[in-house]
Formats: sequence, structure tokens, C-alpha cells
Amino acid sequence: MNATAAASRFHSSQLIRCLADLGMVDAVDPGNAFAEQLGQWIHFADAITLSAVHGEGIASSPTAQLKAQSAAQSVVNAAIGVEFDRIQASLVNSIIKSCTPNSSKTHITLPTPEHELPVNIGTAYAPYRRFYEAHQRDMELSIQPLRVNVRHALAKASPRLRKLADLDAAMEKILREREGKLLGKVPVLLKKRFELLFKEHQQKLAAMQQADNPAAWMKAGGWLARFCKDMQMLLLAEVNLRLQPTIGLIEAFSDATKQDT
Repeated sequence: MNATAAASRFHSSQLIRCLADLGMVDAVDPGNAFAEQLGQWIHFADAITLSAVHGEGIASSPTAQLKAQSAAQSVVNAAIGVEFDRIQASLVNSIIKSCTPNSSKTHITLPTPEHELPVNIGTAYAPYRRFYEAHQRDMELSIQPLRVNVRHALAKASPRLRKLADLDAAMEKILREREGKLLGKVPVLLKKRFELLFKEHQQKLAAMQQADNPAAWMKAGGWLARFCKDMQMLLLAEVNLRLQPTIGLIEAFSDATKQDT
């Protein structure tokens, strides 16, 4: 993957589209630092590293050996597919439940709204930032080991798949720190959406000459209920983005298994 390909992948990602739809970044403006950085994770030195890994030869396996491997590969492929589905479902369910008021309890709890008026936006948003960051830690703790396990399965399956596993390991080493820093900006950017929805809420109250009622914020149509839905959408988009490399590995494993049968 070169720098252009990386830029294309992340600029077209669901996460960037969601951020743009919510007015948190401008996905079109080339001067937008955050959106640009998402697409510029690979620079020249990194490209040399990838080129060196990619340039290593792959020894061909005899046909008989490939056939002998195919049955074992099918079993392993099914097992990693099941594990992927389990982890994805766990993360998605945790996000949906924790972002839904009065839902069943999860290990990450939606913050209780600050009902004191007037609202201090800075202190009111802080618990939601911690909530988002807690889900990000959940993703990291679940997805990164899954990716490593899938790589190990590929490396044992065949020389060609071991080559792919080595390439993915090199990619992760290059991108992981930058990925963490960039995705760490999402809960910071989310404050902009929090502030905008609250401002619109205040303007609506002023236009209708109504007093604020914090107890209604989390009811259907309330500004804070809308914010929680937006936050849920971003978290689900981020899960999808973080899972993409692992999905690619599993798809390659599946394709290789089909070709060998």
C-alpha cells in the first residue's frame, strides 16, 4: 500500500463520513489537518520498509503439500471467523447498549447528565469524553490481539499466507502509533458536536420563551439524546475502521483455502 492508497482508504472511511456529516471535520477541504493526517500515515521511510518486506521471495509449495494443508486451513479459517464474529458482536453490543438510556447494564456506563443550571459545557462534556475513550480502550484490547492471532494462523497455513502475515505485521508497526494519536482526537472533536447541539437547544428555548428542563434532555428528540446517538454512530464507525485490517487477513485466508481445495 502506498501513501495514495492509504489516503483513499481513510478519506472514504465511514468514520470520516460520519465526522463530516456531524460538522466535526471537513472531509472535502484539503486544508483540514485532521482529515489530511488520516490519509498520510505512510511516508517515504515507511514505504522503503514495506518494499523490503514485499520484495522477499515466496517459495512455491508442491501441489500435494497444498492439498494436505487445505483441510486444516478450512478448520482454522472457520475458527478465526467465529472468533472475529464474537469480538465484533461484543464490541457492537457494548456500544449500542451503553449509548442507550435505560438499557441493560454494561461495563461502560453512560454518564448521568449534569442537571445544574446554568450548564458549564467544559465540565458537562468531560464525562462523555471519558466514556468514548473507555470504548476506544475496549476496542484496542479486543481487536489488536485478534489481529495478532489471525496473523499467527496465516503464518502457519502456507508460505504465501505467512508472507501476507509478515506484511501486515510491518504495516501495523508503522501505523499503530499514528493511528492511536489520530483516533485519540475523535473524542476531542466530539466536544464540538456536544456544544453545537446544546447551543441549538438554548436558541430553541429562547425563541419559544421557555425555561430549560434538564430532565427532558435525554427524552426522544432531546439534544442530549441526539448527542448520544451521534456518539454511538461514531463509535460503531470506529469499530469498523479498526477491524478492517483483520477482515482483510481473514478474507485472504478464506480465498487461499478455496483455491487450494
